[in-house]
Amino acid sequence: MTPVRVGVFGLLGSGNLGNDGSLEAVLGYLRAKHPEAVVDAMCGGPEVVAARYGIPATRLHWYRGEYRTASRAGAVAAKGLGKLVDAVRTAAWVRRHDVVIVPGMGVLEATLPLRPWGFPYSLFLLCASGRLLRTRVALVGVGADTIRDRPTRALVRWSARLAAYRSYRDVLSRDAMRAMGVDTARDEVHPDLAFAMPPPPAIASPGTPGQICVGVMDFHGGNDDRARAGEIHRRYLDGTIRFVRALVEDGRRVRLLTGDACDAPVVTAILEAVDSPLVTAAGAASLADLVKEMEVADAVVATRYHNLVCALKAGVPTLALSYAAKSDALMAEMGLGAYCHPAREVDADRLLEQFRALEKRSVELRRALIERNRDIARRLEDQFTALTVALFPATGHTHARQEAP
Repeated sequence: MTPVRVGVFGLLGSGNLGNDGSLEAVLGYLRAKHPEAVVDAMCGGPEVVAARYGIPATRLHWYRGEYRTASRAGAVAAKGLGKLVDAVRTAAWVRRHDVVIVPGMGVLEATLPLRPWGFPYSLFLLCASGRLLRTRVALVGVGADTIRDRPTRALVRWSARLAAYRSYRDVLSRDAMRAMGVDTARDEVHPDLAFAMPPPPAIASPGTPGQICVGVMDFHGGNDDRARAGEIHRRYLDGTIRFVRALVEDGRRVRLLTGDACDAPVVTAILEAVDSPLVTAAGAASLADLVKEMEVADAVVATRYHNLVCALKAGVPTLALSYAAKSDALMAEMGLGAYCHPAREVDADRLLEQFRALEKRSVELRRALIERNRDIARRLEDQFTALTVALFPATGHTHARQEAP
């Protein structure tokens, strides 16, 4: 019996804790349900993925400066050549596999600044190669949103159409793909893969009384906000600083958290502006680290989507600085729809008012989150069962090839 060859694909190992948390969930599933599978990755940070998860990994892009702005003719030419080389590299990598999984992530959305010839092009190469080479490509628990930019929308739409399997992390995502012309009749919705991380252990001590976790983000708006990105960032940062300062004036301890390496300058700016021993920063290296920080907090106020996931997984009353509809949808599903605040228009006074209302319901909300997390755990088991049926059918052999188009 030849073992199934499984590839995982995406911006993994690149500093985004949410992306890596989705990878961890899929690797946990494979090791538990399909231990015979031979797994490797094509990703943004192959050295990190290989060292942290113990699987072989190769670079997503041939040109190492793919995500740096190309201003010189040589760099522009190298980027263009890289697109051609990547088409060959991706196809060669896909050919070596029976199944390729894109684990979670917002791969079908443009809620943050995104160029069509960046990751959307890479995803299209993957899905087109899978269809041509008869390797099943699965978009598992991914996020999607309606995209206005026509080249990006076209690449995303064709990627979804060419994939052999699709599931989404919320109804919003499935509806968005349907609106963009993808037949979603057989597509399912399951909770975000990051909820599959092990539950936090029993807390030996309650932590620092009164501590609040504030998850920050290097936020400049979305793909359609490029013209006013600087203004959006200033409003977000100024409003967050004012909110943190108000907490400190009330004698509260504040723990600053991030979800991506690029968020570090925001932490530095807040620490310098508030300049109080009551404000400290955590150096989390994984979603599990974030959960450990959050589970001892009185409450969490967070921006990044997977910061919200971690807070809700920890069962802590949470307020979202929402930058996209996906955050509003997640909070509504968890019974916290009233506790969303727009990240583009942070009003520190209004945010503080919402925060105090949240804390008044702390006991009630913690009980409700326990029940919702139990339901999510059951629904994630359904996701992994469906994935086994779709990608590892009991057909008398271990290879899982898709039918010819």
